[in-house]
Amino acid sequence: MPKTFFRDASTFRPIAVGYGSCIATDRITVDGAQVGYLYREMPNGPDDSGWRFFAGDEPKEYVENPSNLGLYDVNTIANYDVLIASCLEAPPGSAFSRFAGKFIPEKLEPPTDRL
Repeated sequence: MPKTFFRDASTFRPIAVGYGSCIATDRITVDGAQVGYLYREMPNGPDDSGWRFFAGDEPKEYVENPSNLGLYDVNTIANYDVLIASCLEAPPGSAFSRFAGKFIPEKLEPPTDRL
């Protein structure tokens, strides 16, 4: 069954252009949740930014199910949550969590080894 996205792509603006692709959960793109945790790992290829975006409330089983994830342009996720733009220049190995309306640096703890 195709996913019904929370935001209409025709409304997207150029917020974070040129970063490449990323992985985000359906909690963000389908449910409309804010990004609560993001991290950057070493990119898997030339088009991969290395960024991974989560609402932060996903259980392990949810994240381990590939049908709950999607591959997107980073600009797409920035249009869901513009605050991520403040973190995008961080190097691989960086992680952030949302606290009091901003992202604060965290120790990198990927939700699963599969991403």
